[in-house]
Amino acid sequence: MLQIELLSLVIWFPIVGGILVLATGGEQNAPVARKLALGFSVATFVLSLSLYTGFDNTTAAMQFVERKAWIDLLHIEYYLGVDGISMPLILLTTFLTVVVVIAGWEVIQQRTAQYMAAFLIMEGLMIGVFCALDAILFYLFWEAMLVPMYLIIGIWGGTNRVYAAIKFFLYTLLGSLLMLVGFIYLYFAAGSTFSILEFHQVALGRNTQILLFLAFLSAFAVKVPMIPVHTWLPDAHVEAPTGGSVILAAIMLKMGAYGFLRISLPVVPDASHELAGLMIALSLVAVVYIAFVTLVQRDMKKLIAYSSISHMGFVTLGFFIFNVHGMEGAITQMVSHGFISGALFLCVGVLYDRLHSREIGDYGGVANRMPKFALFMVLFALANAGLPGTSGFVGEFLVILGSFQANGWYALAAGTTLVLGAAYTLWMVKRVVFGAVEKKEVADLRDIELRETFFLSLLALCVLVIGVWPFPLLEVMHVSVENLLQHTAVSKL
Repeated sequence: MLQIELLSLVIWFPIVGGILVLATGGEQNAPVARKLALGFSVATFVLSLSLYTGFDNTTAAMQFVERKAWIDLLHIEYYLGVDGISMPLILLTTFLTVVVVIAGWEVIQQRTAQYMAAFLIMEGLMIGVFCALDAILFYLFWEAMLVPMYLIIGIWGGTNRVYAAIKFFLYTLLGSLLMLVGFIYLYFAAGSTFSILEFHQVALGRNTQILLFLAFLSAFAVKVPMIPVHTWLPDAHVEAPTGGSVILAAIMLKMGAYGFLRISLPVVPDASHELAGLMIALSLVAVVYIAFVTLVQRDMKKLIAYSSISHMGFVTLGFFIFNVHGMEGAITQMVSHGFISGALFLCVGVLYDRLHSREIGDYGGVANRMPKFALFMVLFALANAGLPGTSGFVGEFLVILGSFQANGWYALAAGTTLVLGAAYTLWMVKRVVFGAVEKKEVADLRDIELRETFFLSLLALCVLVIGVWPFPLLEVMHVSVENLLQHTAVSKL
C-alpha cells in the first residue's frame, strides 16, 4: 500500500505538517513550532529517500504512478509519477527544506510558526510540480507555490520587500497564464484529456507547435529566469530572508528548467529544434553578459543572484543542443547549483545575522575572526567557479562537452564562464574573507556555532560527493534522458 501512495505521502505530509505548525499559534509556542517543523521536514526527507531506493533506473517509464479520477466532467485526474529527471529534484527539495528549517532556527524571532509553516507548505507544492502528470494538476501546484514564497518575501524580507514580492508575483503569474491557454488547446487536440503523457503523443502542425512553444516559453523563461525576463530575480533575492533566497535559487529556478524537459521538448519537438538557435543564443547571452553584470555588484546577495542567472544559462544551453552529454550535464548542473547557490546564500545569511550588512565593502579580513566560516565560504565559492572535484565542475564540464559536439563556438562562449565565474566569485571572497581586519565591527565577529557548522557541513558534503562521484546521479537520469532525446528526434508534423 505504501509503495502505491508514496508520492501522495511525500506531497501532502509536509503540507499537513505546515498546517499543524500554524496551529501552534503565537510566539509563546515558537519552540514547539520549530521542533514540529524540523520533525516534519526530516520525516519528509526520509520518506523521499524511498523514491531513490525503490527506483528502477533501467526503464524510462514513469514510476510510483498514482492515477485517480478527480473532476470527471473535465477529465481532470489526480495523476502522479516520477522518472529519472524529476526524482533527483524531489530529493533536492526535501533535503534543502530541512537545511532551511535549521538555518532559520534562531534567526527568525517574529511570526516563527508562520515562517516555518510557509516553507513546509511550499515544499509539498514544489514536490507536486515535479510529480504531476496531469496538466491542470501541474498548473495548480505551479501557481499555488507562488503564494507561500510571496508571503515569505513580503513579510520577512528587507526594506523594499513589498515591491520585490509584488514584482516576483506578477512576473511569474503573467507568464503562467499563457501556459494555461496552451494546456487548454492541447486538451482538445488530445481528445479531451489533460494527461501530459498523452500530450507527448499528439500530432501538431508547424505553426501550432511554434505558438505553443512560445506560450510555454513565457512561463518557463520567467521562472528560470532567462534574459530578458530576469529582472525580478535580483530584487526578490536581495529582499528575501535567507531561507527564502535558498529555496528560490535552489528549487524554484529549477521549475522552469523542469518545465522545458517535461512539457516543451516532448510536446513540441519540431518547434524546439527550429527555435533551438534562439534558445542557445539567449542562454549564451545569459552566460556571458550576466557574468559581466555580476562583476560590478557591490551587494553579496545580488552578486550570487546574478551568478545564478549565468549558471542557469548553462542549463538551458544543455537542453537545446540535443545530445546526451549536454542534457545530463544540464540536469546535474540543476542539482549542483541547488546545493552551491543555497550554500552561498546561507553563508551570506550567517554574515548578515552578525553585521546586518550585505555590502562587500563593509567586510574584509573575516577569515581572521571566523576561520571555520572562511573554510566553508571559500569551498562554496570555488564550487561556484566550477573547480574540479566539486559538483559545479561536473555539470559545466558535461555541458561544454555536449556543446562542443554541437558547435565549437558554443563551447568556446560557454567556456568563458569558467574564467568570468572565477573572476566575480573570487573577487567577492578576496574582499570579504581575506585581507586585514580594518573595521571594528568585523573585529568583533564570532565564528560559526554548532548549528551553523552542521548545515554548512551537510551542503559541503553534497557538493564534494557529487563532485568526486557523480555516478549515482547520472545513472538515475541516463535512461530517461536517452528516451527524451529519442522522443524529440521524431517529427510530429
